[in-house]
Amino acid sequence: MQELINKLMINANIDQQQAEKALETIKDFVKEKFPMMAGAVDNLFDIKDDKDDFMS
Repeated sequence: MQELINKLMINANIDQQQAEKALETIKDFVKEKFPMMAGAVDNLFDIKDDKDDFMS
């Protein structure tokens, strides 16, 4: 997930916090529109677990 955050930061010229918020917004939108995919979306956009892995 960090790779996607980095790509957002570069392409959109935003900081890490803004990129994470953008991903969270996208995640929530997709879950709202496709509730049957909520589990898959949570796994795909699991930002907190990636941060923990990144910090270790």
